[in-house]
This record gives sequence, C-alpha cells and structure tokens, in this order.
Amino acid sequence: MTQAPRRGYVATRFGQLHYAECGTGEPVLLLHQTPRSWTEYLDVLPLVGTARRAIAMDTLGFGASAKPAGPHSVERYADAAGALVDALGLDRYHLVGHHTGGVIAVELAARHPDRVASLLLSATPFVDAEKRRAAVRVDHVVPRPDGSHLLDLWNHRRGFYRDGEEAALHRYLVDALTVLDRVTEGHEAVRRYAMAERLPLVRARTLAVCAPGDHHALPSLPKLAAALGCPTRLLSGGHVPVPEQLPGEFAELVLDWVGRG
Repeated sequence: MTQAPRRGYVATRFGQLHYAECGTGEPVLLLHQTPRSWTEYLDVLPLVGTARRAIAMDTLGFGASAKPAGPHSVERYADAAGALVDALGLDRYHLVGHHTGGVIAVELAARHPDRVASLLLSATPFVDAEKRRAAVRVDHVVPRPDGSHLLDLWNHRRGFYRDGEEAALHRYLVDALTVLDRVTEGHEAVRRYAMAERLPLVRARTLAVCAPGDHHALPSLPKLAAALGCPTRLLSGGHVPVPEQLPGEFAELVLDWVGRG
C-alpha cells in the first residue's frame, strides 16, 4: 500500500512555501509545470517515496505557496526553491522538473553544481529565439459574469487528456483558478529566461525525457540534449500531463535515473 503524502510549510523571505513529501532516504525534489501545484505529482510522489525521500513543492506564486507581488521570473522561482531546500536541510539532492519545473531545475543545477546529484528534465522547453517568439496563451481566459470562462479554461487543456482522466483535469482547473489573474505568467517567465547562458554551468548527470504526444515540448528535446550533452528518453505515451497519465512509468524512470549514481 502506498503512503499518503505528508504536508508542510517552511518560512522564507518570500513567505511560506508549501510542500508535500513521502518516504525517507536520499531526497528527490520534484518541480511542477505552471500553472499547476504539487498535485501534478499526486500519484508519482508515493511511488518515488517507496525508495527515496520524495518532495514536491508548490512553486512560488502557485498552489498553496506564497504569492508575492512583482514580476515572475525563473530566477525568483529558483531563489524560492533554494530557500525551501535550505530550510529542509537538504545538503545534496536529486532534481526532477516538468515543463516550467524543468527550467527552474536547470537554474538550480547551474547555481549549485556541488549540491544537485542528478537532474531529470521532463518536457523541458529549450529557450531560444524561436521559443521567445512563440507566445503561449493556452491558459489565458477573460473572466465573464456568467462564469463561461471556466468552461473555456477546461476546454483549453481538454485535448491533453484522454477520456477517463477528468480527475486530473479537475486538479488542473483548481490550480489555474487559484492564480487566474496571473495564470500565464509562468510561461512568460520561461520565455524571458537566459537559458543559453546557464546550460554550460550544469554539471549534474542529466536525462531529458518527453511524452510522444506533447507537441509543445517534443521539438525541444533534441535541442536540450545537444546543449547539455545528455541522453534522451521517450515515454510510452502521454501528453503534457504525463506525470498524471503515466505515474508508474514516470516514477520508475525517476528511481532508475536517481539510482544510477
């Protein structure tokens, strides 16, 4: 039987940061895409927790973490993730990041090459001139008095999910509504990130993976791998929400990569 996640907060200069964790042993920090929360790893967390201390945080500005004023940036997300790592006393840890979480993981690994034991980048965008030109509006809605924008929000991502995966789509909707006034800012922060300057600083053993149906991220996979000189892996299926669609395969991949060190 898998264990229920333990929930907690740490106090930082940004305000309180929320996280959930399962298991004990070597820590593995999982970072979610935006505008999601730790619940993107709801089913992955206890599986990774069978062999490691699996920790999924709510990125600064999302989920139940503090939502400070001011512009979002990958650097500030990484500042807050670093503050959580310090507060939890994680001297050395493994990193897993999905979509925006992968970009944050790149920044953390570039800053702390002596502390990041391994890096798994899932569907992580390669931020170049082409990426900066591609405005992502998938989560953008205009609130209307009749509430019809809620259906718009649902339908914008409905195509990423198969029939029977509505529970995961509900979790997305809850997360997006929590930050509806700033729902696209995570994507905008990624497009502003100076990734080319940071990738050469990454020293951690790295694996780049993607779901075959994730047409948003799949074109970045060979570019990211070439820049980092790392291997790649395609999952057996799935789309943008692959940690929710294939939690067992995703968790097995994480544990395999972490264990190779």
